[in-house]
Amino acid sequence: MAATVGRVFLVLPHTSSSSSSSFLGKNVYKPSLGTSYTSWPARRCARTVVQAQERPTWLPGLDPPPYLDGTLAGDYGFDPLGLGEDPENLRWYVQAELVHARFAMAGVAGILFTDLLRVTGISNLPVWYEAGAVKYGFASTKTLFIVQMLLMGFVETKRYMDFTNPGSQAKEGSFFGLEASLEGLEPGYPGGPLLNPLGLAKDIKSADDWKLKEIKNGRLAMVAMLGIFVQASVTHVGPIDNLVEHLSNPWHKTIIQTLAGSGS
Repeated sequence: MAATVGRVFLVLPHTSSSSSSSFLGKNVYKPSLGTSYTSWPARRCARTVVQAQERPTWLPGLDPPPYLDGTLAGDYGFDPLGLGEDPENLRWYVQAELVHARFAMAGVAGILFTDLLRVTGISNLPVWYEAGAVKYGFASTKTLFIVQMLLMGFVETKRYMDFTNPGSQAKEGSFFGLEASLEGLEPGYPGGPLLNPLGLAKDIKSADDWKLKEIKNGRLAMVAMLGIFVQASVTHVGPIDNLVEHLSNPWHKTIIQTLAGSGS
């Protein structure tokens, strides 16, 4: 007997006897060698398996809510609080998750890179959660704060305008003559040579695989960022320091011993 996903094949050698014989007290059908017989329940099971594979959910066997029909990138039917029942709210939540995911990916990469430079002694950098209190010689803290507010305010305003009126920020005269560098035709995906220099998703409408990869990595980065926050609060050191300490004694320097020691 050879089994595949959703199908069962019964292959027996062909003999000169009748096509129906007794096998373990039951009549079985013996087709010619090289052919296979698929029963009706197996065919029905195959259709069920295919349908299940077409709509994966975060919990196997879960019936997702009707407003999460699988068309969104990374949609696995997860909305236990029903926050996305309203279509307008769902549109906003999709964009909010996308922005948070991108900030988390940038944050995790920046924290790990600077922490690695600090721990190895390559650069005299502060630990990531103290970087905001460092005084920089080229500008005062107030100046840096104002510049950051202006730049981020401008970008976030443009993003919101593009959300309310998709494609409006790619029109001529909307970005100091640099509209061709963006070419954004879908909210959340400005694209163009400026933000998509490698041209990985030139047609954003059909870039479902790239959207899925981005949101998956973004969600993982948000979880990682939460872990970095908790580590800093409990151990008061950076993530590379935590990793080095764990590797020095893997069986006794774990999260369980750390949390147990912090509560004593």
